[in-house]
Amino acid sequence: MVHKFDVVIVGAGGAGLRAALEASESANVAVISKLYPVRSHTGAAQGGIGAALGNHEQDRWEWHMYDTVKGSDYLGDQDAIEILCKEAVDAILEMEHFGLPFSRTEDGKIAQRQFGGHTSNYGGKAVRRACYSADRTGHMILHTLYEKCMERHVRFYNEFHVADVIIEDNVCRGVAALEIKTGEIHIFQAKAVLFATGGYGRAFKITSNAHAYTGDGMAIVFRRGIPLEDMEFVQFHPTGLWRLGILITEGARGEGGILRNKDGERFMERYAPSIKDLAPRDLVSRAIYDELQAGRGIDGKDYVHLDLTHLDPGQLEEKLPDVLFFARTYLAVDPLAEPIPVQPTCHYAMGGIPTNVDGQVVADFRNTPVDGLYAAGEVACVSVHGANRLGTNSLLDLVVFGRRAGNHMARFANSTDFARLPETPVQSLRERIRQIKESTGNENPLDIRTELRNNMMDLVSVYRSGETLTKMKDILTDLKDRYQNISIMDKGNIFNTDVLDAIELGYLLDFSSAIVDSALAREESRGAHFRDDFQNRDDENWLKHTLAYLRDDGTVELDYKPVSITQFEPKERKY
Repeated sequence: MVHKFDVVIVGAGGAGLRAALEASESANVAVISKLYPVRSHTGAAQGGIGAALGNHEQDRWEWHMYDTVKGSDYLGDQDAIEILCKEAVDAILEMEHFGLPFSRTEDGKIAQRQFGGHTSNYGGKAVRRACYSADRTGHMILHTLYEKCMERHVRFYNEFHVADVIIEDNVCRGVAALEIKTGEIHIFQAKAVLFATGGYGRAFKITSNAHAYTGDGMAIVFRRGIPLEDMEFVQFHPTGLWRLGILITEGARGEGGILRNKDGERFMERYAPSIKDLAPRDLVSRAIYDELQAGRGIDGKDYVHLDLTHLDPGQLEEKLPDVLFFARTYLAVDPLAEPIPVQPTCHYAMGGIPTNVDGQVVADFRNTPVDGLYAAGEVACVSVHGANRLGTNSLLDLVVFGRRAGNHMARFANSTDFARLPETPVQSLRERIRQIKESTGNENPLDIRTELRNNMMDLVSVYRSGETLTKMKDILTDLKDRYQNISIMDKGNIFNTDVLDAIELGYLLDFSSAIVDSALAREESRGAHFRDDFQNRDDENWLKHTLAYLRDDGTVELDYKPVSITQFEPKERKY
């Protein structure tokens, strides 16, 4: 079955919906999602969205830009960061006018709170920059945008699993998707296609990411010859619930929460004496690991405490209701009376599909656009996050670059005709599904996935080394060989989740190779990428973006491109 739209958007999270809303003003738009839209992972974002509104104290977008550049460990592209921070204020006010129910100050303005790495006056004291809706900010953004898209009559194809992109002669012509209900393959022909499929946290054992976060969009374009950028930079959020990884928002520390070790010490005073618990996430995550390695974990276990017990219970119930609920429900801990056990959890992908500031996917170090192909949100690498993303900038990335991509797609679609589809656009996808169903191998896909996640967590997380990365590379080679010998139980078509899980496992293995190979090559420490064997940042050799290409034989080839530096030259990163 073939569907035809001016614009097709893959993914119904914040970036996809914001792009759809923008493009729908002048184009015929369809959104394809493997989930019902309001189940998208944007809904799990808790703490806030950054913008220099200055509703509590003086703030400027230039300060926000500086914090983002510094937080990125100077690997973020400063032309893109300037756009992010300059357009943030209008983007937030626009969301307010869409009906987003922000928390309010006493005089009715949008309330703001402190967040890690956000300062006033180019690195001075912590500043209240995070606009929030209690601790359900992402949830409110998702529902608000979905309602606006329904008003605009955007067409939704829910529970369709996009499994291939149709590119020929450097022109994107559409996507192929598996309808989960029937097992039928659908072709979506389009003038412009946007991938907004989110990140890949499910490659790691402990993660804050939803089960659907399996790096689909990244792997799909990776297999079509498009590089992935800066995949070695994987953010671990310092405060996930112990063993579960469920996120405890940075907003908890923004409201005054304190990290403590087994001795009750506020240990962040030793690692970031200026802003303490509100240091950037990479620094706090490493500090927690250092405390654990020094034997200062709670009861000798692999967690520390997040202490909220000194804070006003009424304020916590009002501002952090989900944090209280999660701790009570999943760990039987009441944060009003006892500290919360937390540990770093895989949270965010700084790298992804390389794009320019209008969301166009670029295919090489020259930034050559692929006609008609776009990406936005966590799946994309603009790059505004560089080596380490500041809290609140992920939601901001969604609405700022989702809007810019939607605008550019609509203009592109209105100035071009539909490109012709290839004669057999889904032949390779049909063959892949047939092989999965008919295989009689002796490997269980779940076993392979479990081994991948356990080893990625042990060998490629907060601390890495040449030894651990080489070991992981060898493990991946073995897991890929075993993947060729999998078998599944369900051979049918209707709601065949066995097939979907097997397809996703292939994605996990492919982009994990990009992460490991990129990290092994980068012989320095920068942001979220910390090498025990190369502990210093090396601007002379490594102030550059990594581009990872997938070869036909399944191995990875690396190339590089320069970082855009406009205002802030790299310097030592102190907090």
